[in-house]
Amino acid sequence: MSRIGGTIGGRLAAVRGTRHDPPRLRIPSVGHHRRPRRVAMLSVHTSPLHQPGTGDAGGMNVYIVELARRLAAINIEVEIFTRATEGGLPPTVELAPGVLVRHVDAGPYEGLAKEELPAQLCAFTHGVMQAWAGHRPGHYDLVHSHYWLSGHVGWLAAERWGVPLVHAMHTMAKVKNASLAEGDTPEPAARVIGETQIVAAADRLVANTTDEAEELVRHYDADPGKVAVVHPGVNLDRFTVADGRAAARARLGLPQDAVIPLFAGRIQPLKAPDVLLRAVAVLVGQDPALRRRLFVPVVGGPSGSGLAKPEGLQKLAAKLGIADLVHFHPPVAQDRLADWFRAASVLVMPSHSESFGLVAIEAQATGTPVLAAEVGGLPVAVNDGVTGILVPGHDPADYARELRRFVDDPGLAERMGGEAARHAQFFGWDTAASATADVYTAAVHEHRRRVRSHHG
Repeated sequence: MSRIGGTIGGRLAAVRGTRHDPPRLRIPSVGHHRRPRRVAMLSVHTSPLHQPGTGDAGGMNVYIVELARRLAAINIEVEIFTRATEGGLPPTVELAPGVLVRHVDAGPYEGLAKEELPAQLCAFTHGVMQAWAGHRPGHYDLVHSHYWLSGHVGWLAAERWGVPLVHAMHTMAKVKNASLAEGDTPEPAARVIGETQIVAAADRLVANTTDEAEELVRHYDADPGKVAVVHPGVNLDRFTVADGRAAARARLGLPQDAVIPLFAGRIQPLKAPDVLLRAVAVLVGQDPALRRRLFVPVVGGPSGSGLAKPEGLQKLAAKLGIADLVHFHPPVAQDRLADWFRAASVLVMPSHSESFGLVAIEAQATGTPVLAAEVGGLPVAVNDGVTGILVPGHDPADYARELRRFVDDPGLAERMGGEAARHAQFFGWDTAASATADVYTAAVHEHRRRVRSHHG
């Protein structure tokens, strides 16, 4: 797999860290090739203006918003096309200087599940083409699509406009289906076929980690020379240690002396919040005195297949006899989320699949360690044994055993938290945007060369 990334022409290689060294990006020179001036970014199924943690909004929303802002800061204008999900929205909204969100009418505004969106891709593509038709030729230098639904629109747009397509999977059907939570619905064959087509069509594929790059090659037969590894970033201005755990707990009205294992994210089987609840039940079963010391917040809303049973987690807490310990909170804005991270003793992420796990880096940036499943990109995000703990599998007893360490050793959260805050500094969005710009530059250069040789 050493062929992935790492050649001249803007391909990137991630030098994977040892257990104690944070991963660093090695970014080869892209010479004097011109960066694109304006990028059309596509996010069909989730708007960058939506609150992360609600519906289908999550880490990808944060990724698109932060990346677009930082690209604009280095003079690459970004126009983000997304589906209008309510009537009366303005056709365009300025998200930040140099970042424009375009609302495209495609299908009914509300009540459309992500699984029903493929039928609206024609309408969405039409809306994108209409916006393009109002500009001079050459308005967009490149298309960057996010998730497979956007990839199909991006494929058509890039071909029509004669520009390169850069695609980010974010998650992959074959990878998700290989590690499904019990009772979760497998991704459909249509998605697998769609992803395979996009992998073949894209000029560049952006992977969050070396593992994801290898999965693209293994599962989708991606050309290793097209795959670039760029770690997502974290907003290091927002997610900071600030005034510490005690002050954050005071602001949120949380008990100062409690052990607080936090779940923050969309409530769906894929994210496995049930594993945290079952682990807490194991802990209090072993030591009933812990009831007085544990406070378990779940911050987020139902999503995906979790929408079928929105009250499922509350019912599970009652069934396990820990309803008094588990406290449900709706999704919160990013600044408030940073306080939840600061207040926690440990963030718990027992996910079945995670392409990167942005919240793991966000929590660590606030000085909070992470207890996570050893899946996907989490071994890159969490330095096992130093900034947090990785657990193979999803056995609640294993999570209970690791949580017990935080109960028995009050200093553990502080020690790991200090290392976590340092580790997170390697994941700034400026680094990610600069690396992404290099991917764009290489894609534009190669695309032009191919067009010239074709016409020559």
